[in-house]
Amino acid sequence: MESRHITLVDRLIGGLDHALRTIAGPAPICGPASPGGRIPERELTDAERRLAGRLMRVNHAGEIAAQALYQGQAVGAHAPEVREKMEQAAREENDHLRWTDERVRELGTHTSYLAPLWYGGSFTIGVLAGVAGDRWSLGFVAETEHQVVAHIDAHLERLPHTDDRSRAILERMRADESRHATVAIEAGAAELPSLVRSLMTATSRLMTRTAFWI
Repeated sequence: MESRHITLVDRLIGGLDHALRTIAGPAPICGPASPGGRIPERELTDAERRLAGRLMRVNHAGEIAAQALYQGQAVGAHAPEVREKMEQAAREENDHLRWTDERVRELGTHTSYLAPLWYGGSFTIGVLAGVAGDRWSLGFVAETEHQVVAHIDAHLERLPHTDDRSRAILERMRADESRHATVAIEAGAAELPSLVRSLMTATSRLMTRTAFWI
């Protein structure tokens, strides 16, 4: 029986299915349990709990965007091996999505109400980056992950010192994101123009500041 050729439309439909599952459903359990799961919960003041919850909501929103970005880049990728790297990265980011979702709810707050917006915008950017060419798409991954590492470092500084569970999650996420950047560079990532990097930084700041509150 002749196998069916997977078209761009097929990949877009698959991307829509993934979007609905990411935004509306719980993240599938396909990886390790949360790094903070076995750490005893220490007492937090109400103010500390609110701050930690908002910070973890921002991180969850970032993981929604990461899922969308990688799926979009997979749709637009030219070479099958690059598409596989993007899909593998999305699978690994799924663990982060699940961990942050669990922690947000443990802290008694909610995930961002603007998740569909974060997903839609990031998916579109991912598709455009993929269509631009695999080296540019990989460059986008490397720069994104470098910015995410810097963002996590800032959150580790702000996180209440007694919130060991959230800290364990962020430290594991930081290590994974740094590795994703290294993999992209080793795969031939192009260095992005400074204007593009600046626009990425500005967009990230808008998302993080909004998700902190909404």
